[in-house]
Amino acid sequence: MSEAVSPPVATPGWTLPATYYLDQHVFEAELATVFRDGWLFAGHSYELAGAGDYLLFTLGDEEVIIVRDEDGLLRAHHNVCRHRGSRICAEPRGTVRALVCPYHQWTYGLDGRLRAARLMGDDFAKNEQRLTPAAVREVAGLVFISLADEPPDFAAAATAFGAQLAPHRLEHTRIVHRASYRVNANWKTLVENNRECYHCRGNHPEFLESNFEYGSHGDLRRSSTYDSLLATAYERWTADGLAPDDVSFPDGQWFRVARLPLRDGFRTESLDGAPVAPPLGEVGDDPGSLRLIGLPTLWAHANLDYAVTTRLTPIGPSVTDVEVCFLVAANAADDDVDLDRLTAVWTVTSEQDWQLCEANYAGIRSRAYRPGPLSPVAEASVQHFLECYLAALG
Repeated sequence: MSEAVSPPVATPGWTLPATYYLDQHVFEAELATVFRDGWLFAGHSYELAGAGDYLLFTLGDEEVIIVRDEDGLLRAHHNVCRHRGSRICAEPRGTVRALVCPYHQWTYGLDGRLRAARLMGDDFAKNEQRLTPAAVREVAGLVFISLADEPPDFAAAATAFGAQLAPHRLEHTRIVHRASYRVNANWKTLVENNRECYHCRGNHPEFLESNFEYGSHGDLRRSSTYDSLLATAYERWTADGLAPDDVSFPDGQWFRVARLPLRDGFRTESLDGAPVAPPLGEVGDDPGSLRLIGLPTLWAHANLDYAVTTRLTPIGPSVTDVEVCFLVAANAADDDVDLDRLTAVWTVTSEQDWQLCEANYAGIRSRAYRPGPLSPVAEASVQHFLECYLAALG
């Protein structure tokens, strides 16, 4: 591998030099700082409902088993046997009674403690060989992990997510559709695209049937009609106990939560505005759309009748895996869920975004690419993301 070279200096208010998107050394530094040192969205409580339910979280060379133990607690263990380092779990999700290494059958409890190890002699200190833990948190139906040796405080995020997401009861939902994509673009181009709606009018007609272009963090565009609608919606949501509050990356933190109104006649993010599944939790008749951002890997919308989460996994400088999950109330009968209508808006919008990001990245790869100026009106949130990214990268 070639020797690492310091990337060129970035200019505030402009996109990054190409090195930040193309260079393998920069990518490896990102995994070691931007991703490892923070909190990352890992999955849904639904996937870990019972004792022994587990899922794997993978980032670069690191892989973590997230599992529900017999006491109902979530545990996270590095998927590395303490004997000779073998992976323990191979399937991405499943249910187990214990964690058994397939190599030499060392057996660990769901809490990570070593229960059995054959032929290790009388002096073997079994109690000293538990699986290496990772930090895990569960809030309002979403699961986050941190790979940091000393994870940052999660309390502020738990408060913000919990207060506004709790009425949707995502812990009592089920996934009715899971879509996986491999996007040939750097992960930052996907985040940058998500952090602005400058591109929406020309590319997302389905999204704009139900949503306004306004309301994004850092987007200065306003209209008196929208502002009046937002004020009226806040009064209604407060009366319905939804505790609306725009919490946007407080004190430079990694998350945003905001409830935004939908267009007149739209009760959910469907093509015609009509609900596509039974109500989620207790959110009233017109809760708008709750937006959640967890940089650098999560964005999600929770509606009257369904929720959708998008998770990014960087694979290399030029490849990003994406998983989009659609959730409905756990007790919703299949006959009461119109899957085609439920997935219509976010399937087409997501796939439009992946095409935009791939075209964006193809241009960045060109020798003709130079950093370009960001709109101070519509792309301030992109600038905010880049500032946070550069600070984390160091």
